[in-house]
Amino acid sequence: MERVLASQATLHKLEVFCLVCELQSVTRVAERMRVAQPVVTAHLRFLEEKLGVRLFERSGRRLVLTLAGERVHKWASDIITRTHELERELDLAIDGELGSAVVAASMTVASYVLPPLFTAFRRLNPNGGITVQVSNPQLVTAAVRDGTCDFGVCMLDPRHDVDGLNVERLWTERLVLVAARDDSSVGDGATPQEIEALPFVSSPRNQVRREAEEDGLHAHGIVNRRVLLEFGHPEAIKQAVRSGAGVAFVMETSVRDELARGLLRRVATPEIDLPVPVFLVHRRGKSFSGFQARLVDFVRTAAVDDHPPSILTPA
Repeated sequence: MERVLASQATLHKLEVFCLVCELQSVTRVAERMRVAQPVVTAHLRFLEEKLGVRLFERSGRRLVLTLAGERVHKWASDIITRTHELERELDLAIDGELGSAVVAASMTVASYVLPPLFTAFRRLNPNGGITVQVSNPQLVTAAVRDGTCDFGVCMLDPRHDVDGLNVERLWTERLVLVAARDDSSVGDGATPQEIEALPFVSSPRNQVRREAEEDGLHAHGIVNRRVLLEFGHPEAIKQAVRSGAGVAFVMETSVRDELARGLLRRVATPEIDLPVPVFLVHRRGKSFSGFQARLVDFVRTAAVDDHPPSILTPA
């Protein structure tokens, strides 16, 4: 076999191949890339000729990987990931930064936990920079896999595909029930039967936080809630509750300020506990710089007794 990388098997061809693996269709890849279908087909044919193996076979309208294709996909994904990591590290070296990290995080963690946590870290490590990408858990793990971030901090659905990733539990968030100060539909506490009758504001069903909420409530026999409004960001949920739209289960860390200022009130649910674990995710074999390793350790040690890190104030 000729040496593949010594010829025109560029990174672009490998990226096209991996995209076909993901979308299972030359047509969809061509539409995504805004190129003609023969261009995509030519890239695939080139790789097959150079490697001397078939990469795909048809299953109905889908393209599925052969056994050889699966091995090539694993190799190509690793090449692309390591290249993205190297490009970022070289860019940082050119810019003269002494340390830098890119972190992908799910919305609540990125909005309410990481800002004070990373501010405290920067006081201890002033010569470096941190970029936080706010996303949903699925895109967090995708960014970890393709090397566009160094590690992720997020909630994970138990059904989430974490193949090839190291997953480490950091702490446990808890969903707490909140209402507007003057909401007369609910008192200081609520039973499962009373909760089932309340009007709710929640996140959309396709979000991991909503699925965790539903699964937890179902385990307590609550299966017929009335969700009247859905918002994709915790700030919007809290504003809707403050406006009297209904009650909501929200992450305790996301509502600390409103509870302390009396803008919202917490409704006790002694019969219901809704834990949501938060995880550290990074690619297996990922080599952390000194700055990144210190940041990972700082995040690891920030939680005490499985509780989320407290809001930190300047020393």
